[in-house]
Amino acid sequence: MNVTFISQVNKWFVNANLNPAAKLRLFCVPYAGGGASVFHEWSHFFPKEIEICSIQLPGRENRGMEDPLTDLQQIVEIAAEEIQPLINIPFAFFGHSMGALISFELARKIRQKNNVNPVHLFVSGRHAPQIPCTKQDYHLLPDDQFIQELRLLNGTPEIVLQNAEMMGILLPRLRADFSACGSYQYKNNEPLDCPITAFGGKDDIGVTYQSLEAWREQTKKEFSVCMYPGDHFFLYDNQHEMIEFMCKQLHLLLAPKI
Repeated sequence: MNVTFISQVNKWFVNANLNPAAKLRLFCVPYAGGGASVFHEWSHFFPKEIEICSIQLPGRENRGMEDPLTDLQQIVEIAAEEIQPLINIPFAFFGHSMGALISFELARKIRQKNNVNPVHLFVSGRHAPQIPCTKQDYHLLPDDQFIQELRLLNGTPEIVLQNAEMMGILLPRLRADFSACGSYQYKNNEPLDCPITAFGGKDDIGVTYQSLEAWREQTKKEFSVCMYPGDHFFLYDNQHEMIEFMCKQLHLLLAPKI
């Protein structure tokens, strides 16, 4: 999808429903290889009080000519600077897989820089950050083996996996993203002062209920786990249910305090 028509605050953030009257901004961070367009329809399902703003990493969609970044901490450092004009109202994060890890670290970086927490952190399809990653070297695999690993994740259509030209475009950004996740080093710090919800797929063998439950250690506030039918990319078939849940949680935060 061409995202150039979407309001773009800067290269890093695109906005599908720019709304000066918004009361809350939900930042959405895609999975490895994904771009901001993953969330381009979400604005249709959220109330007008909630503005959807998606992160656009280098090397994808309208930033396709840029080299992708291979260091997750570098991604977080830059994003934390670029997000500054957008945290002028209450904000929350949603991230799937790699996006969950970026969302978590970005929330911690903003707390460090601005002394403010998101109102809610929604993490999806990713084990808690303090659990060491057991698959750190995917990005070093030969193309055929790397593609087979992508096939097992079930997030890339088979017709794409078998298209050499398309994979020639996708592989560099996917390898970069897998490298960023594989080299991630968790650093113990104070838990976030916001609720966390962890979403998971019941058939995702790489992200178990127990590994999602471990996110509880990262918050001082309320915590919950929501499991849905499906594998690692369960969000495709359960998108509306997940959005409905997030709307309810965020609506509670927007409700007038009596």
